[in-house]
Amino acid sequence: MFANYTGEEFTPFESKVWLSSPTMHGPELEYIKEAYETNWMSTVGANINEVERVTCEKVGCKYAVALSAGTTALHMAVKLAGVKPGDKVFCSDMTFAATVNPVVYEGGVPVFIDTEYDTWNMDPEALEKAFELYPEVQVVVMAHLYGVPAKIDALREICDRHNAVLIEDAAESLGATYKGVQTGTFGTYNCISFNGNKIITGSSGGMLLTDDEEAAKKVRKWSTQSRENAPWYQHEELGYNYRMSNVIAGVVRGQYEYLEEHIRRKKEIYNRYKEGFKDLPVSMNPYDAASSEPNFWLSCLLIDEEGMCEQVRGEQEVHYTPETGKSCPTEILEMLEQYNAEGRPIWKPMHMQPIFSKNDFVSVDGADVGADIFRRGLCLPSDNKMTEEQQDIIIQIVRSCFA
Repeated sequence: MFANYTGEEFTPFESKVWLSSPTMHGPELEYIKEAYETNWMSTVGANINEVERVTCEKVGCKYAVALSAGTTALHMAVKLAGVKPGDKVFCSDMTFAATVNPVVYEGGVPVFIDTEYDTWNMDPEALEKAFELYPEVQVVVMAHLYGVPAKIDALREICDRHNAVLIEDAAESLGATYKGVQTGTFGTYNCISFNGNKIITGSSGGMLLTDDEEAAKKVRKWSTQSRENAPWYQHEELGYNYRMSNVIAGVVRGQYEYLEEHIRRKKEIYNRYKEGFKDLPVSMNPYDAASSEPNFWLSCLLIDEEGMCEQVRGEQEVHYTPETGKSCPTEILEMLEQYNAEGRPIWKPMHMQPIFSKNDFVSVDGADVGADIFRRGLCLPSDNKMTEEQQDIIIQIVRSCFA
C-alpha cells in the first residue's frame, strides 16, 4: 500500500484496469448469431456487405474492402501503389511495425521520416528534406499516432508536388477528423483496423479505403486468392487469403453503432488525466484543436525534461534511478503494474529497431524527435470501462511517482 498526495491509501485493483480492451454491447452477438443461423460463416455474407457500406458512410470514402486485418489492408495498399523490390518508400518512424512491414513484404526499402512534437506524427519538414535527398521516391506511408491526426494538409501537398502516392494508415484514428474530414480519406489508398484494442473492434479485421473503383476491385480479387471468372479455379496472378469473415464482420457491424459513444468516453478519459496532472512536470499527447479532433484512442503522457530521473534502456532491459520530485516512464509503468493496471511504453521508433538499424532515417537539423518522445513518454490506461474512481486512483499512483 502507499500514501497518495491526499493521504489516502490503496490496494491493487481486484480486476485489471486495461490499456484498451474491447467494449462489447450486445448487438455484436446478434449479428454473429445471424451469420451462424444463415450458415454464412466464410468470407461472404450480409455482415460483410453491411460493414463495407457503413464504413463508406462513416468515413466518407467511395469504396471499402473488408479484410482480415489492418496489416493486410496496408499490404494491399502498398501493392496498389506499385512498390517493387528495391524501391525506397518514405514511412512514419514512430509507429507500430505493422505500418512498415507491408513495404518489406513487397520488397520495398523503408526510409524513416522523423516525428514532430505538435502531433507526434510525421514531420512535414523532414518529409520535404527526404524528397530532396531521394527525389526518385514515389510512395509515402504515414500513420496517425494514437488517434491524433497528422498535419495532413502539409504532408499531402508535399506528396502531390513530388508526384508521390500517399498511403494513410488510419488504423488507430477511426472517427478522428482533420478540418472536419475523417482520417482515412486523404491518401490515394487508406487503411483502418478493427484489432481487439482499437476504438471499435471485430477482434480482428481491417479495411482498405479508396475512391478508386478499379483499385477496390483489384483488392477484392487479390484478397480472395486472385480467382478468375472461370468455371474452374483459374489463377493468372498472385493472390492472398485476406478477406474478412462474415462472423468477424458481424462483430464490427454491431460495434459501429457505438463508435461515437466510444470516442466520447475516450475524450473524457483524456481530459480527466489532463486535469489530474496539470501541476506535474508532464503534458498529454498533443493535438491541434483548431484543425483536428482526435478519437483519443490512447491517452499518453510526456514527462518534461526537468522532471525526468535517470533512465537507461538497452535493447530488452531498462534501469532507472529513483529521485525525489522526478520520475520516468519505467518507474510509472512498474508502479501501475504493481497495482494491477496496464500501461505501455510509447512505440519505439522504427529506426531504433534492430531489424531496421541499417535503414536510412531523415530528420531536421540532426534532431531525433521520435527517440526523445520514446524516452520520456508512456501510454496510460485508457479503457472505456475504467470507472472514474479507478482513474482517480491511477492519477494518484502517477502523482506518487513524483512525490
